[in-house]
Amino acid sequence: MNPVIVIPTYWAENDEPAVIGEVGTYDHATPIAKPVPELETCLGSLEQVRGVLRVVVLLVSPPSCADAARARVNGICSAHPNLNPLIIGNREAKIIENAIHVVAPKMEGETVSLRGYGAIRNMGLVVAAILGHDVVVFMDDDEIALDENFLVDAVYGLGLLTRQDLPVSAKSGYFFDRNDSCYADELNVPWCDRFWTKKTEFNDWMERAQQSTRISRSNYVCGGCFAIYADAFCHVAFDPYITRGEDMDYLFNLRMNGLDVWFDNQWAVRHLPPKTPSHAARFLQDVYRWTYEVEKLDVANHRIGLRRITSDSLEPYPSSWITPQIHKRIFLTSLLRAIAGPERSEYFHVWLHARSEARAWARRMSESYLSFQTYWPGMMSTLWCNAPLANAIMESGTPKLPRRRANRDHIEQDDMWEARGAGDTDSIPLDPEGQM
Repeated sequence: MNPVIVIPTYWAENDEPAVIGEVGTYDHATPIAKPVPELETCLGSLEQVRGVLRVVVLLVSPPSCADAARARVNGICSAHPNLNPLIIGNREAKIIENAIHVVAPKMEGETVSLRGYGAIRNMGLVVAAILGHDVVVFMDDDEIALDENFLVDAVYGLGLLTRQDLPVSAKSGYFFDRNDSCYADELNVPWCDRFWTKKTEFNDWMERAQQSTRISRSNYVCGGCFAIYADAFCHVAFDPYITRGEDMDYLFNLRMNGLDVWFDNQWAVRHLPPKTPSHAARFLQDVYRWTYEVEKLDVANHRIGLRRITSDSLEPYPSSWITPQIHKRIFLTSLLRAIAGPERSEYFHVWLHARSEARAWARRMSESYLSFQTYWPGMMSTLWCNAPLANAIMESGTPKLPRRRANRDHIEQDDMWEARGAGDTDSIPLDPEGQM
């Protein structure tokens, strides 16, 4: 196997909250002047990990601070030459986007770019294909690897078949928070969130997954601890139109195309997120996200050739979040948050206007992903191991590093992954419930 670690990193001039509803709003962005950025901590944790062949850093920043962000990220990556870092910023993204336009000239919109959660993930997949990596391991920059076996655990089971001949092509781990818990905090839920019960339902599912065998079918994707094999990521793209939750949405995309995500309860990272600048902005993104999921899945479930996705198959989470009852949850939660708590005017705006605007937008966009997805397999096939394109982005995106040691180190690493890819078996034990 030839795995690559892909890390999206988001930067801004300062830590002021983004305007609610603004395009390109992210959960958090690192201020340029932050003394110890999350990316530095993340890369530092990867220094202990065995078998790191390359780390691709997807640099996302507004035009106003693009040069400063590039200089800061270049300095961080230069301090970690052992990780063989490659920065994909605006220059490299432009090279890739021009190549995609040649390959798929009729494909419209920012579907593979450095703006929007899904499009950014797609950029990572495209870079991996161009460089010929057959496994993509996603991390977030506010997470750290827990031990030296992070990559060994990441590729465990990937590319193999179960006894029922089901391919293990995508696998999610999970994260521990600052308190060493993998569960959402239900103790500090305010009364105004009594209808926004995602934490409770998620915890019900996570408890079952933790008590199951190591590998089991997953209803959940942790985007910062997620491994995808080439037969999945070359066939199925992330949805570039979704506002957030692109990792969970990818589970739906895989299922409708006949693949599954599997959960590994022995593979985890630690999540150390900074303070969320605006909970109202995140809530608005969730309003658009879940409203869009309902419309998109309704269209997909009536499309010939796609596997049907039902809420019953996603119990206990996220079953109820992909049904029309989400509209009632949004109505009640936005109203209650407008009555009590901070950012009341923003929540009142959601209740009065934004929720209906989200439904209208979701109806308009409901077929967009399915149209885009028709281009993806052919595009990825054309870009796979594209040497001229790989040379171009490597020349542009490789930070200035100290002189590397002899290539013997890389040869030894390649041999390690070749040995792991060969294995002694071509199947994994699976019980009748679909668990390994």
